[in-house]
Amino acid sequence: MQAIRSVLWIGPATGLGETALPESPCVDITWVRDVAAAVGLGPARFDVEVLDAADPRRAARELARLRARDVGAPILVRTPGDPDEHGGALVDAGATAVVPSNVDPETLRARIDELAETTVACPAPATPAPRGETVGSSAAWREVLTLVARASASLATVLVSGETGTGKEVIARAVHRGGPRATRPFVAVNCAAFPDTLLESELFGHVRGAFTGADRDKPGLFAEADGGTLFLDEIGETSGPLQATLLRVLQEREVRPVGSARSRPIDVRVIAASNRDLRAEAARGFFREDLYYRLAVFPIGVPPLRTRREDVLPLAEHFLARHGAREGKAGCRLSHPAAHLLLAYDWPGNARELENEMQRALALAEAGGLITPKLLSPAISAITEPIRDSLRPGDTLRATMDRIESWLIRRALEQNGRRRNTTARKLGITREGLYKKMKRLGIE
Repeated sequence: MQAIRSVLWIGPATGLGETALPESPCVDITWVRDVAAAVGLGPARFDVEVLDAADPRRAARELARLRARDVGAPILVRTPGDPDEHGGALVDAGATAVVPSNVDPETLRARIDELAETTVACPAPATPAPRGETVGSSAAWREVLTLVARASASLATVLVSGETGTGKEVIARAVHRGGPRATRPFVAVNCAAFPDTLLESELFGHVRGAFTGADRDKPGLFAEADGGTLFLDEIGETSGPLQATLLRVLQEREVRPVGSARSRPIDVRVIAASNRDLRAEAARGFFREDLYYRLAVFPIGVPPLRTRREDVLPLAEHFLARHGAREGKAGCRLSHPAAHLLLAYDWPGNARELENEMQRALALAEAGGLITPKLLSPAISAITEPIRDSLRPGDTLRATMDRIESWLIRRALEQNGRRRNTTARKLGITREGLYKKMKRLGIE
């Protein structure tokens, strides 16, 4: 796999033209005339910065100004003469590597590619957030946290909705932790993990002899969470009869263990979650409408990760720090090219998929090493191949974008079993828009 490298070229345009880098389909060039202009870019990040210096002595002073920005990118100095003569002084001044001005284009591109692999996405290794703390700073995530704070101050029943892997249990725990029941138990159960007969016993308990194998009384999760919070994950997977029982429990604030003739009072705050749209499910008759309204007193929607890309890298660094410490791989960091790929991916599995991806990368990485594109799964890195193949010298921007768009649509159709409605929804466009694009691009 040959990734596309972002390069900042600092120096005369004539020098850049001599290298043939602007014609390379795998190098994205940003050109500035001098170091002052580079400093003016502020915290902009590139895989590699190339300082094209005519005078090695002056280059040493300019390197100090570049390094003062502390953006972490490697700096390759291109300078006249023998690199062995001036290279040591330039490296001491902040250069990562030095090449002669007459270096051939292939060698220069290979050196840039090599240095890009060492670029880190953040100058220092991240530390995991304290246990229970949420990670994210996007506007969408801040809105969720605002709702969490308000829900924490209330005793209302909360319904958390969102796609699989978005962190619904994280939100439920944050609501519990911020409220008056924080010192009491937080008990979680995945309703989809049990058949109804077992789930009823898990939730409400049973008495001895209630069924075969019930050799002793069992209090149930409602009783275990007494005074605290019970989190009912994937509540939409429960059957109609069990939903009716849950409705009665929420209304009466008491449970009746399986096989018992007596009910027991409970003092439990319920937080439910579902990856389905329960309101729509209720309208279609697939979920009890009265139970939906009983649960959705305080609804909180968790947005998918693809709509809050600002949170991708902080989450990735958090997962690297958390799992790296457990697996003896502390100090691992994302390379800048790998970070670009993480930001370009849509994360259909959301934060859970990102966490799994970081665990996989850690298993392949060396302790304290860089997470490079080579350590990412094919699903993440696959986008670089069609982009590279689409960049053909002499083509217009429209032709290049059409090839990339065609690849993305074909891949989405394959991933969704050729179902066009589902494909359009996953791509974030209308069904009619998808049909028009397929017709224009010649996709059957």
